[in-house]
Amino acid sequence: MQELCSSVVLRKHSWIQYNAMSDTVIKVEKLSKEYRLGTINHGFLFRDLQSWWARRRGKEDPNSLITTYQQHLVSDDNSRLSGGRFLALDDLTFEVRQGDALGIIGRNGAGKSTLLKIISKVTSPTSGVVKIRGRVASLLEVGTGFHPELTGRENIYLNGAISGMNKKEIKNKFDEIVAFSGVEKFIDSPVKRYSSGMYVRLAFAVAAHLGPEILIVDEVLAVGDIQFQKQCLGKMDDISKGGRTVVFVSHSLQTIASLCRECILLDQGKIKKRGLPSEVILEYLGEGGSSCADFTKLGRTVGDNFVQLVMGIVQDANNEVITEIDIREPLKISMHFTVKQDTSIRYIPNFHFTVPGGTYAFVSSPSSISELSSGNYIATCNIPGNFLNEGTYYVGLAITSYEPGMTIHFFEPNVLTFSIRDPMENCVGRYGFGYANVMPGIVRPNLDWDVRKSG
Repeated sequence: MQELCSSVVLRKHSWIQYNAMSDTVIKVEKLSKEYRLGTINHGFLFRDLQSWWARRRGKEDPNSLITTYQQHLVSDDNSRLSGGRFLALDDLTFEVRQGDALGIIGRNGAGKSTLLKIISKVTSPTSGVVKIRGRVASLLEVGTGFHPELTGRENIYLNGAISGMNKKEIKNKFDEIVAFSGVEKFIDSPVKRYSSGMYVRLAFAVAAHLGPEILIVDEVLAVGDIQFQKQCLGKMDDISKGGRTVVFVSHSLQTIASLCRECILLDQGKIKKRGLPSEVILEYLGEGGSSCADFTKLGRTVGDNFVQLVMGIVQDANNEVITEIDIREPLKISMHFTVKQDTSIRYIPNFHFTVPGGTYAFVSSPSSISELSSGNYIATCNIPGNFLNEGTYYVGLAITSYEPGMTIHFFEPNVLTFSIRDPMENCVGRYGFGYANVMPGIVRPNLDWDVRKSG
């Protein structure tokens, strides 16, 4: 059993070596960002004098805009507040390599947007350095980089010029940008008259089509409609697969799991965890979990005097421990357990499958149950290829019995995790038309169809 669990470590190590051979395009070293709390300049001499006089008398600044928030921070997060200053980012160090799709998740106020602003050179760091290799296009908030008085056409040319492109290069991309954005009818109207959705559509189209080596996107895509969000996510996936780099912040864990190949969890301005999206999402949700959980090595006793859980494991058809698998390939979930004494009880092993956010996908148990004498057992659930949809799944392990009444001998929720990924090779038939990214639903079975002429 120890050999089974150790194989996942070897797989992870090879993944790290693969990335180490590629080129670094973003290098963040000892990055920190500190903000002064309160209003520094009010825009009026009268209010500046008011604040100065209050400070001279040791009174609270009457013009402070975030006094209540400051008190909230003092009570909730003393580690980030000191001397009227707030540490938004605290000593971050990491690298992003060419072709990576990096997701960044965390609670509100964790420092995600601040980090993207510094990487995009919108905000300067208090200490540390950010080294960038390549042209950066960023979409941080509605209206970023657009002049409200200029038309959509003029803003496309303006942004292209700022990105270092000449007029001919922008002209060659112009029709593609407008078609992607879907604002053809309003392209010669000032963007100040655009709705927030139209703003984002055009802004993303400009950022994605002007040839950036690095695309940085914050949560602004939530403004657009569902179909456009899928279109944008599909475009970001194409950019990443084309060898360019994507850095993406989102509160949609399903989107992070499907789009990104690596993820960072920010917590109180620090990197709490970095790794595969499935593992980082589990950490964020506070649910733990991996593709192999050996409870004997953990020193935990799970179960009762009748039956105890030993280990859970996710494997492919070659019996290798996996954290991620192609949508077309089968996989299996196994539970090792020990029956402690001979009884007439019929034990029922069952697996509880959930997705990010806690939604149940399904529960599976054997179709026939027999009495089990004392000893060691392995219960395996085989999942065929082309059944589960693309995304991250968590597996809870349980054994129950119904003699005389229902007894739960153990239930360990979200012990195991794995991800299904669709590389979209020869995708017609299993992927479908009209979807730019993940199709909806928890399962996506490849069913038997018959299409024929009716007459």
